[in-house]
Amino acid sequence: MATLDLKRKLAILSDAAKYDASCASSGGTKRDSLGGKGVGSVDGGMGICHAYAPDGRCISLLKILLTNFCVYDCAYCVNRVSSNTQRARFSVDEVCDLTIGFYKRNYIEGLFLSSGIIRSADYTMEEMVRVARTLREVHDFRGYIHLKVIPEAAPRLVNQAALYADRVSINVELPRDASLAALAPEKDAGGIRKAMGAVRLGVDAGQEKGRKARPPKYAPAGQSTQMIVGADDAPDGEILKRSERLYGAYKLKRVYYSAFSPIPDSTARLPLARPPLVREHRLYQADWLMRFYGFDRAEIIGETEDLELAIDPKLAWALRNRGDFPLDLNTAERERMLRVPGLGVRSVDKMIEVRRFKALRLEDVKRLTRGIEKLKPFIVTADWTPGALTDAADLRERVTPPPQQQSLF
Repeated sequence: MATLDLKRKLAILSDAAKYDASCASSGGTKRDSLGGKGVGSVDGGMGICHAYAPDGRCISLLKILLTNFCVYDCAYCVNRVSSNTQRARFSVDEVCDLTIGFYKRNYIEGLFLSSGIIRSADYTMEEMVRVARTLREVHDFRGYIHLKVIPEAAPRLVNQAALYADRVSINVELPRDASLAALAPEKDAGGIRKAMGAVRLGVDAGQEKGRKARPPKYAPAGQSTQMIVGADDAPDGEILKRSERLYGAYKLKRVYYSAFSPIPDSTARLPLARPPLVREHRLYQADWLMRFYGFDRAEIIGETEDLELAIDPKLAWALRNRGDFPLDLNTAERERMLRVPGLGVRSVDKMIEVRRFKALRLEDVKRLTRGIEKLKPFIVTADWTPGALTDAADLRERVTPPPQQQSLF
């Protein structure tokens, strides 16, 4: 086998990592090197890895695999053992040198590290832990680290990963356990849940109040997971129900949805075409409604149903529940205001602040939101009431005008 130089390894192993979406984060322990000690920093309020911070800045990290060798044969994975793809592998020192070198050049703000399975789950997890431990203890790196945990690894290794990393993630892979058994026979759904449960217990213990001696920080940014959408025939309602259970049982920070991407020489059991990307987008919107807007999954969609692709889930809910509208923005509670299509958390909080001093008028709402036309059928202000507009037969067409081709001239 030809020896690959570092640049070629980086090209192969960064490209192989692009399929893992569960790499953004926030809420890590605040660390810095302002006192002249250590390298790097973590701002506890920022997101990491090709995400956007609240002020619009793009946050980046080194997102790579330790190796794309893998002894598993997951049908949906381009790095499976039977795949005809060029292989590469980093050493522990190479990953550490790249991370420190890129950070000092201001290319990255942290590291996301995953891997194929080399030899065994324990061997691979031990190598990944060595990377994190070397960065923390040898290089005194204080930036963000996210490790992808291998659920089949020994609990002691999972525990060590969570002690060195800001966030860990364990992928459930597919919405259905039966699909996982059929398409990834080496993986066990029960073992994945057991590993996620162990991480939750560790996080809870680290946050327990009233203890005289607090344990070391354990995955301070929590854990996340990822589901592949469209590799099996699970409907959106079933996918979101699975997410709902994961949030409740394991206190996940986030579930990521990744649209299935067809790969070369794949099994006939997989679809030939990827699902529309807008489906992934709608799942994220529905997930957002469950986490931040007070919606239950059953309010958004039935278990056997799919989300509408043409309109967002909140607007679809409002059109089905017109009896809840119009809503008087000068008197309504925050929870009800968050259900108005077109109103976000920030705009609602600003309106509540403004109405302490004056009655909200339509022009106030217009200034605090991105658009007023979508809102008008669902709201009442001091100078506006929609009348019969809320119950108009063509309301859907009014609030979702057909797309138009943009012109350069």
